[in-house]
This record gives sequence, C-alpha cells and structure tokens, in this order.
Amino acid sequence: MLNFFQIQGAKMLAEINSFLNDLIWGNILIYLLPALGVFFTLSSRFVQFRYFFKMFNILRDTSHKKDGHISSFQALMLSIAGRVGGGNIAGVAVAITLGGPGAVFWMWIIGLIGMSTSFFECSLAQLYKEKDGQDSGVYRGGPAYYATKALGQKWLGFIISILLMITFGFAFNATQSFIITTSFESTFDIPTWITAVVLTIIFASAVFGGIKRITKFSEVIVPVMAMGYLLIALVVIGLNFEKIPELISMIVNEAFNPSSAIGGGIGAVILQGAKRGMFSNEAGLGSAPNVAAVAYVAHPVQQGIVQSFSVFIDTIILCSCTAFIILLSGVYVPGAQGVEGVLLTQNALIEHIGPFGGYFVTIALFLFGLSSMLYNYYLAENSLNFFSKANMPLFTAFKLLCISLIIWGSFQDLGSIFAFADLSMGLLAVINLIVIALLYKPVLQLIKGYDRQLAEGKKPVLRYNDYNEYKIDKKVWKEIVDNINDKKSKK
Repeated sequence: MLNFFQIQGAKMLAEINSFLNDLIWGNILIYLLPALGVFFTLSSRFVQFRYFFKMFNILRDTSHKKDGHISSFQALMLSIAGRVGGGNIAGVAVAITLGGPGAVFWMWIIGLIGMSTSFFECSLAQLYKEKDGQDSGVYRGGPAYYATKALGQKWLGFIISILLMITFGFAFNATQSFIITTSFESTFDIPTWITAVVLTIIFASAVFGGIKRITKFSEVIVPVMAMGYLLIALVVIGLNFEKIPELISMIVNEAFNPSSAIGGGIGAVILQGAKRGMFSNEAGLGSAPNVAAVAYVAHPVQQGIVQSFSVFIDTIILCSCTAFIILLSGVYVPGAQGVEGVLLTQNALIEHIGPFGGYFVTIALFLFGLSSMLYNYYLAENSLNFFSKANMPLFTAFKLLCISLIIWGSFQDLGSIFAFADLSMGLLAVINLIVIALLYKPVLQLIKGYDRQLAEGKKPVLRYNDYNEYKIDKKVWKEIVDNINDKKSKK
C-alpha cells in the first residue's frame, strides 16, 4: 500500500513538473525572451551590431589588463564554455527533427536578438559587481547582486542564488557526467566508472584551484573544442560546397513554408528554433552575467560587447555547424521520428567522413561537457558566495559535494532531475528578464557614456560619479579607474 502511494505521488509530481515546464517555457519564455530582445535591440539602437567589430579591439587591448585579475578574454572563454555544449550537438538535431530545416533560421533570429539581451544583463553584472571577500584579485556579480543592489530586494537575490545553485551546480553537472560516461561506454566500450574517475580528477583539480584555474582550463579547452568542431564542419562544407547556396535557400524557405511532413506547421518550426536557440545560447537566462562580472575591464559596456559576441559564436557559428553537418547528409529524413539528438549528428558525421566521425562526436561531447561543468560549478560557487562570503570551510565542503555528484551522476538515470533543472532554470530566466527590463535605463546611460567618450577620441572608462543614483559600488570602480589612469601616466 505504501509503495502504491509512493508511485502515485511520484507520478503526480512528474505531471506537475511537466505542466509547469510547459507553462514557463511554452507559454511565457517563448514570448517574453524575443519580445524583450526586440525591445533591448531597438532601445539601444541595435547595440549588438553597432559594437560588433569593437569586440576584437577589446580582446586585443592589453592596456587595461592587471596581474591577478581575470581578463576579458578569459571571462569570454569561460562564458563560451557554458554556452557551448550539448545544445550545439544534440539540441540542434532535436530542433531539425521536430521543426525541420526552417527551425535553423529561427534559431539564427533568436540568437541575433538574444545578443542584445546578453549585452544588457552582462553590462549590468559589471556595473554592480563587488570584490570577492576571499580573494582581492577576483570580482563577483550577477542577477542576485544587481537585483539586490539596484532594486533593494535581498529576498530576490536569495531566490536567484538558490535557483542557480540547484540548476547548474547540482542537476546539470550530474547530467553532464551521465552523458559523458555513457557516451564513452557506447563508443569505446569503457566502463562508466573509469570515465567518471578520470572526469572527477580533472574537475577536482580545476575547482580546487579557484576561479583563476577554472578560467585557465577554459582558456585552453574552449578554443580547442570550438576550433576542432568548426574545422570538421568546414571539411564537411568543403566536400559539399556546391550544395551550400541551395541549402541556405531551403532553410529560409522552410522557415516560412514548412514541408507537410513537419507536424504543427510554421508554429512548430518557430517554436523549435526559438526554444533550442534559447537553450543553447542562454541569453537572458541569468547564467552568463555571473561570469561577465569577474572580468577586469575599464567600462561595463566592454564586457557587454564581448559577452554579446559569445552568443554569436554559440548560435550563429557552432549551431550552424551542426545544422549543416546534418542537412548535408542523407541521414535526416523530413518527418521521420527515428534517430534524433546526438545520434543524428553522430550518424551524419559518420556518413561524411567515416567511422572517425562517431569517435569525434564522443570526444567533442567530453570537451563540451567538461567545459560546461567548470562553468556550471562557478555559477554555483558564485551563488554560495552571495549567501556566505569568505567562509572557507563551507566552500571546501561545497567543492567536495559538487565533486561527489560527478561520480554519482555517472550511475543515474537523470531524466527527472534534468526536468526539474529545466523548471528551476525557467523560473530563473523569468525573474532575471523582469529584473533587467526594470533596469534598462542604467544600461542605456552606460551606452551613451561609452559613445560620448569614443566621440571625444578617448578610450572609455567608467565615470562612476555619473551613476550615483544607481547604488553601484564606487570603491570598486574608483580602484579600477585609478589603476588605469596610473598606468597611462607612466607611459
């Protein structure tokens, strides 16, 4: 009898979770994210396009770098580590399976719009950042910080931090471990426990080194993983170069006139493209700002520009790589519901370049998964810091818990945990989007101040005294600006 009630209770919880997920993702975020993205794009005069090429100058500029701090490039790599992952390999395949080739077009649109949303949230994270109590060479910030400081709502900061910790620190990392270990078992016949041990050792060595070591790992892993995947895609495109114009034409045509084999018509095409685009690039979900805040930059807009570019890399470049690999193969059949997800991408690559393609996808998943796990851990640690600053025993216990979840996750069926994580991430996104919508004015002021200094022929630095009404930490910005001015005077 007790077992019966347990089964019924679990069923009821699963149904409630499914209902709330459909409500948040299918009826709220699917409209809220693009609507606010359009608003941010128009109100900022298309900031993501106006500033696009300035990103390269920001990453090349060494005049604002400082020893002991995280550079803008390192913060970008860590952010890409989180954005680039299974969504680029499996998520795109799901979008094409359920929404057809036209879903890729809407994924591009949501990525281009999402660049402005990412710009706004990451600029806010920089503006309201504070010094880490454990390490004077590191900053902290993100939705919990700007919601608390700008809106004066500490309870909101607590909710955001809890949602971040549950979603990224616990559920998503355990899920990544499961995906990686089972993939290696399937491809190379390596027992899951062996892969789990190796993964745990690498992960532990990074997290016990702190954010600086995590960024150093990401600085190496991310370019290798992204360039490797891009190179494979270029090989595929090169082998099928004459088909590319026809393929792009088909994607655009299917976006507005979907094949009859696609159930749900144009609505399903738009929904799948938008949904997978949002899952993949995370613009507006409240995760990337936590990383954006750590960078040592002279003006918040600089990191807003860089983080906006990471959305472009994720959605426009890497998601397109997967889409082209699949659509240039004969594996994808419109309307067929057989192979999907990672297997669809894997089978497509095998068709293009032989058995090596299957091995490559598994290795790519390992690198994508490991980089995402480091990123996820930092988000969780940043949330813990919001609750308790400079409490080393607590941080050590937290590290050990996160490490143990890597082993645990490799032996679990994580479907229900992943569904719960989707729910908590959806709630986080709704809260974060409402907060940045309320705080769009300081970002517009940041843009105007940045433009004004560029027009004056100066390298922009934050004129922090112009932001008294916004309750920023002026001590942090005074120290940064003073250091930059000292550096200039010595030249």
